[in-house]
Amino acid sequence: MSDAPTLSVVMATYNGAALLPETLASLQAQTFSDWELVAVDDGSRDDTVAVLRGWGDPRIGVIESAVNGGPVIARNRAFAAARGRYIAGLDQDDLCLPERFARQVAWLDAHPETVLVSTATDCLVDGRVRAGQWVRPLTPGLIDWLMLVQNPLVWSSVLFRADAARRLEIFERPECRYVEDFDLYHRLRAFGRIDQLDTVLTLYRQHAGGASQVFNGTMTAHAEALLRARHRDLLGEEAPDIAGLLVRYVMAKAPIGDRALLRRLFDGIAVLRAHFGERGHDAATLARVDREIARLWWRLCRAGIRSGRLPLRHALRGRPAEAVLFGAPAPDLVASRVIGAMRSAWHRGAMPH
Repeated sequence: MSDAPTLSVVMATYNGAALLPETLASLQAQTFSDWELVAVDDGSRDDTVAVLRGWGDPRIGVIESAVNGGPVIARNRAFAAARGRYIAGLDQDDLCLPERFARQVAWLDAHPETVLVSTATDCLVDGRVRAGQWVRPLTPGLIDWLMLVQNPLVWSSVLFRADAARRLEIFERPECRYVEDFDLYHRLRAFGRIDQLDTVLTLYRQHAGGASQVFNGTMTAHAEALLRARHRDLLGEEAPDIAGLLVRYVMAKAPIGDRALLRRLFDGIAVLRAHFGERGHDAATLARVDREIARLWWRLCRAGIRSGRLPLRHALRGRPAEAVLFGAPAPDLVASRVIGAMRSAWHRGAMPH
């Protein structure tokens, strides 16, 4: 093994002593052993540093911050200290399955045109594994499309080339806090393709303390700004102003209850889709994109109808061509209408007269 490891794991830690041991154990269980962990502790008030320093693995390095500066600054410090030619993202509460690093390193070694490779991800909720809700399987073309409307990748599943990331003016941008990973993917895309291994090799822990569980005002504003800038980079003044709708209804999954907003959102998506179709993508990629647009429409309509806010007839009138082309789960929408009617009646009954 050379002095510099093949792979550096960058991690920001803060008050993670309770869950960190399981994460560290998942690193030690990797079949690929030539890695280092660069953990920057962001002023923890619990035993996080003691857990890291007491783990007894020389591959684990700890940098302590005197003040709490937030995860972006901590990960920037970790990246600056990383020595590997590949960088792996991993949060303090997520888990790697044993073959994760071996499979990703082999992929980047074999595909020099790829700058970043992620893995399929499932969720860990109260100790139980549940199927992940992210789109899969993901092809490079479908990733490019989805990055125009949502974040399709899980930070704790990504592995990318350090030399590409060092060409950026800054690793993660503090002005993009809460969507700093999404912003990084967009900027790394300039240096190569983004791939995904369609094998679950990462477990994303969902719990009340997770920062990504709540779309707060800062997260919403930064996500909107990122998508709006991306759309304008592609289309200039002709870019549809739907970033706010995408964040609220696609990323944060709020139920949509206004036919005009639904129509505006999918009219804007149609503009993006038309531009995407002019960029030389093959027919199979465009067909996958259209299927995902159809699935998105049905998902939003289902949520809106079940909430009691969106009448079924309004949803069907605004149906985009892709949704017609790839069929409709009509019985499900009818069932959703019944559920929505019951909820609407309950809310009316619960309101004071």
